[in-house]
Amino acid sequence: MPELPEVESLTVFLRERAVGRAFVRADITAISALKTYDPPISSLVGLLIDDVHRYGKFLDISAQGVHLVIHLARAGWLRWREEQSTGLVRPGKGPIALRTVLDDGSGFDLTEAGTQKKLAVYVVRDPAEVPGISRLGPDPFTLSLEDFSDILKRQGRVQLKGVLRNQSVIAGIGNAYSDEILHVAKMSPFKPASNLSEDELKTLYDAMRETLQDAVDRSAGLAVQDLKSEKKSGLRVHGRKGQKCPICGDIVREVSFADSSLQYCATCQTGGKPLADRRLSKLLK
Repeated sequence: MPELPEVESLTVFLRERAVGRAFVRADITAISALKTYDPPISSLVGLLIDDVHRYGKFLDISAQGVHLVIHLARAGWLRWREEQSTGLVRPGKGPIALRTVLDDGSGFDLTEAGTQKKLAVYVVRDPAEVPGISRLGPDPFTLSLEDFSDILKRQGRVQLKGVLRNQSVIAGIGNAYSDEILHVAKMSPFKPASNLSEDELKTLYDAMRETLQDAVDRSAGLAVQDLKSEKKSGLRVHGRKGQKCPICGDIVREVSFADSSLQYCATCQTGGKPLADRRLSKLLK
């Protein structure tokens, strides 16, 4: 799933290439992706793009008071073309959910792999009309250490992994970067949020900011098609079950859940103690 660093890079990419251009076409080809109907998607045609913003994992393309807001979900992506195809895309055929064409012939497709189809497109007059945006917590890059400390203390015994992933608590961090942040901080994903000392709070805060900023910096200037591979190559533990931890050389382990999993290093994060894989434990009962 694209998270804060990838969406930030897409924001910068589109700001550099699309601002000042007008929509010539905006065609929805996956009806399930369009979540709003007023204004209609056709209202974008003829409007000049004046800015591009990011809200958590949401991408907001602003065009003269109308906003095209995109959430790529788990399997969505944006594919930019300097010379966009002007051919009609048959609804329900292939991975394309939205095709746009701009007045200089460039444009982008929104695509979604798999069968879950959770990619979401909104056309609104105010980004706050999008439910997911209105519920967002603060952005990690705007949080002070004091605010971060207050947020974690209010979470009680909720595990750190869950706190970092909760978009209503802190916006933009997902499954991958929460694993990475906790590995950098050398903390267990199951550690209760309210159990951190002042030193641990500072360590986690610094790990969050540095991990996300490093990912943003590594993606700067890359073409859209290279962002996914850059994210994967930069991950230390997430998605690397069975591989060696780059810090200590121990084997990266995994805990599986119903619809996701987390990866961690026992030596770096849990004092050498493996965490219980709860899904496997249930199967063995």
